[in-house]
Amino acid sequence: MGRTIENKQAIVSELKETLGESQLALVIDYQGLTVAEITDLRRRLRPTGTVCKVTKNTLMGIAIQEDEKWQPMSELLKGSSAFLLIKEDFSAAIKAYQDFQKATKKTELRGGVMEGRLLKEPDVKALGDLPSKEQLMAQIAGAINALATKIAVGVNEVPSSLARALQAYVDKDKGGEEVSG
Repeated sequence: MGRTIENKQAIVSELKETLGESQLALVIDYQGLTVAEITDLRRRLRPTGTVCKVTKNTLMGIAIQEDEKWQPMSELLKGSSAFLLIKEDFSAAIKAYQDFQKATKKTELRGGVMEGRLLKEPDVKALGDLPSKEQLMAQIAGAINALATKIAVGVNEVPSSLARALQAYVDKDKGGEEVSG
């Protein structure tokens, strides 16, 4: 039994909604994957805020038709396509997919789309090599903490230096009085 027009329209509107929340979309050829393997891929991607959609290329084509941001994806719509729609941490999502791909050796990355640009496999790999959101936040927090420590030490040093200078002046002054007196 085929899908009804209403069913197809619901799929297209769901795809549009998910694309609207996504920063990056990857297209993979999933031919040869079992249902268990696709379930495993979805499980690996879930913590990264990524949705794995397996749908017909024609339905995805309709979903991206009027959206300039995603139109370059039309070049990737051929064969058995699964769509990784990444909402949050694209670096972690790409790493999760790469780990899955190494384990199964059954999928092939066709490319992706980000901010209206078509990405080839090396571009996606470069994005995957970027530090994750958590790593970047930790690096920034560490830098801010180091800066705050330096400022605190510097601010604390000013009164101490002033006190030592005054003490040295007083000591010098006392030393001068004792000799002459």
